[in-house]
Amino acid sequence: MSIAALDPPQVEELYRTLEEKVRALRPKEDLSALDRAYRYALSLHEGQKRRSGEPYITHPLRVAHILADMQMDLVCLQTGLLHDVLEDTSARMEDLRERFGEDVARCVDGVTKLSKISFANREDRQAESLRKMLLAMTSDIRVIIVKLADRLHNMRTITALPRERQEAIAQETIDIYAPIAHRLGMGKVRGELEDLAFQTLQPEAAADLMREIDHKRAQYEELLHKLQLQIEEKLQHEDIPAQVQGRVKRAYSVYLKLKRQRITLDQVYDVLAVRIVTDSVKNCYAALGVIHNEWHPIPGRIKDFIAMPRPNLYQSLHTSVIGPDGVTFEVQIRTDEMHRIAEEGIAAHWKYKEGSKGPGGEDQRIAWLRQLVEWQRDMADSGDFLSTLKVDLYSEEVYTFTPRGRVIVLPREATPIDFAYAIHSDVGNTCVGARVNGSIKPLKTTLKNGDVVEILTQANHQPSRDWLAVVKTSRARNKIRHIINTVERAKAVEIGQKSLEKEARRMGVSLGRVSTDDLASVASEYGVGKTEDLYAALGFGKFSARQVLQKVAPDEVENEPPPAPPPPVSRQGPLAPGSQGHGSPLGDGDLTIHVKGADDVLVYRAKCCNPVRGEQIVGYITRGKGVAVHSAQCPNVQKLMYESERKITVEWARTASDPLPVKVIIYTDDRPGILHQLTSILSSESSNIRTLEARADENRTDESAVIDITMDVRDKKQLERVINAFRRIPGVRDIERMQSSS
Repeated sequence: MSIAALDPPQVEELYRTLEEKVRALRPKEDLSALDRAYRYALSLHEGQKRRSGEPYITHPLRVAHILADMQMDLVCLQTGLLHDVLEDTSARMEDLRERFGEDVARCVDGVTKLSKISFANREDRQAESLRKMLLAMTSDIRVIIVKLADRLHNMRTITALPRERQEAIAQETIDIYAPIAHRLGMGKVRGELEDLAFQTLQPEAAADLMREIDHKRAQYEELLHKLQLQIEEKLQHEDIPAQVQGRVKRAYSVYLKLKRQRITLDQVYDVLAVRIVTDSVKNCYAALGVIHNEWHPIPGRIKDFIAMPRPNLYQSLHTSVIGPDGVTFEVQIRTDEMHRIAEEGIAAHWKYKEGSKGPGGEDQRIAWLRQLVEWQRDMADSGDFLSTLKVDLYSEEVYTFTPRGRVIVLPREATPIDFAYAIHSDVGNTCVGARVNGSIKPLKTTLKNGDVVEILTQANHQPSRDWLAVVKTSRARNKIRHIINTVERAKAVEIGQKSLEKEARRMGVSLGRVSTDDLASVASEYGVGKTEDLYAALGFGKFSARQVLQKVAPDEVENEPPPAPPPPVSRQGPLAPGSQGHGSPLGDGDLTIHVKGADDVLVYRAKCCNPVRGEQIVGYITRGKGVAVHSAQCPNVQKLMYESERKITVEWARTASDPLPVKVIIYTDDRPGILHQLTSILSSESSNIRTLEARADENRTDESAVIDITMDVRDKKQLERVINAFRRIPGVRDIERMQSSS
């Protein structure tokens, strides 16, 4: 059925199709509750339209269709039909409880967005919505399954929204929802979410890649058909029952590989994949033997996820082989049950007819959720929470071992420090060294699959701030932050108290006559809870000792003009006693950006990412240098923003329109004329070239080159136009905007 506007009879037909689909799956179940949920949602959404012009009720109906395809239970289907009524209509929780019961009401509440609550900014809204979702997920996983179905339908119909809104939703999808689907083992949902977000965020790159794949599709499908017949014949000969399917790798997955390895489509060895689904684990390994007997396996590409399942319980044997005419392809081998779990993940496991509301205690897929819920309670800053969530969701697993054989699963590029904290926080805090496979290794060593790690500890040792730059797990990062903050706060309290005493002696003020209540009152004025917090704020340089003395002894301290409201000073370490803590003019700085609430602070664009107008930006206070402004996507931001006191709100000035320098690295074929094509594009955009350097790519054996260009651009849109034009040049393999991680 098309997405064009539907009339009421077509809406009714859409519901009848849903009902038939559910009845086929649950022939003995009473569907009157489903009908009541539909009629109730239909009446509440009456007159409401989607951006596409469709009646709004078509959205919850299509969400329910997605859930029915997942074979979810009636509570889940009712939730899908009702998931927007609390947010977009006059319905109340009490109404839902009374009409549909506690389970449905709780699930609808869990899915409901928080758009009616006023938060300070978009990041806070997103963080609060995700906090609520995670909390609801731990009690009833149907909340996230409905939420994923909701997001999937929104992504399928996203073209009806304004471009800016499309980009925001697609970015959130690829940052949060696709990884959550992956962690829950829902491979089909994750794949479609990623592809749809890719097409929205990078339409030209996606279209170019799809054209290239479509150009070869006939060739691919012919080869896959031959392989399928050949494998079926070989397996039949060995009495191995199996279904064999061939497929072309998903566009976004291919794009990531092209970008990561800077190769062309012809060089991707697993664009083609064959899946073998058999009846038993024994036959999985037997089928692997048949494949390797027929074709040469590629070294290092054999992965056994049956013996060592991923944390989301995904199981399969993976191998890549060199097939006919030197064409490489990937083979995945699994049982029927493994295939169902790989496609549907946690949705395949739910047995609500037995009355279960959530996963059993043994379900590993939910363990990370419970950890996140514990961490988020200690995180007041929304940036910290989103950072922690993204780090945890994006992890790719490495399997390591303790000397006694216990498996410790860590994210890719994890270090012995992460390993130590995974064992116990005390082991992490007192870690001084590590033996990896029997040899002493630095704590920043990257661990690999199969490493045996032994942690060396020392009593009373404390973690180093430098560890934050190398750890990969949220658990390690949060434990290290806690220790550092506790130690630095104690130092700040001591320094703040001494600073106040020193300034009092200089001003001739007797602190002995100042009561505890007076100091507590001043603390309250400055927005801190108690006297100790006041000393800590002084130690961190948030305001000067003179300002405090003016308030507690106004008759003895001469008034001075009040300073401009200062930004919080960096907590890289407390200020020395007597240091000036309030803001002061540091120069003109970058006039294209200013700090909210402080006009006399030096502001400069960070060299690691050079943000351009139109990009989301964050400010980071650096001692003696002013405010460094980073792109929100800069890899350094997550390292720097581990303390919320260092973050400050910055924005692009409305009037300034000076061009800003941006450096890009272009990986190309080494051929004549490519420089002329690149510079012609810049000329047509009236973009000045500041520097240009071209050289052969020494890291590769094929005919390839690297071109560094620093160019002036006015804003993000112009930069995107230039980069998209570069990508269309034949021979351009990849383009990377220079964002240093050092």
